[in-house]
Amino acid sequence: MDDRLTVGCLRAAHGLRGFLWVHSLTTPPENIFAYGPWFLRHGEDEKAVEVEQWRPQGKGWLVKLRGVDDRNASDLLVGWDVQVPHAALPELPEDEYYWSELIDMRVVTIAGVDLGTVHAMMETGANDVLVVRGDALSMDRRERLLPWLPGSVVHQVERGERRILVDWDPDF
Repeated sequence: MDDRLTVGCLRAAHGLRGFLWVHSLTTPPENIFAYGPWFLRHGEDEKAVEVEQWRPQGKGWLVKLRGVDDRNASDLLVGWDVQVPHAALPELPEDEYYWSELIDMRVVTIAGVDLGTVHAMMETGANDVLVVRGDALSMDRRERLLPWLPGSVVHQVERGERRILVDWDPDF
């Protein structure tokens, strides 16, 4: 389970034949269907499923899962997360990262000041943003928003050490 990544969520049943609206967290959204196998998770419950078919519908996506053949069966899956093994994702070049890789990495300034860990990533349009939360190991417990600007703010991502080296004023 720890080697899985949440790539979407089943939002609502559609029609009478077991289709479900799926909200994709991938970019582009249809990439959710390129990864597999799919596992559904809701709290402590999980199950492996097979995508039988999928299609765009309006501004979203519909999916039909094998064995989910009517509205009652699809209603039971509303709210479940769609997960795939990390190994299902394509390997990225050395200087590119999946957001999920960055979560929980320590963020340290080039002067050696620990700012905390990456709690989340935000897409703002201009550039992505690291949401860094201070903790017991950091200089304080503040939350900071750092722009994801490689070469400018983000100097180095050390995958093995689970650390991001940044050029950032800790007082900002």
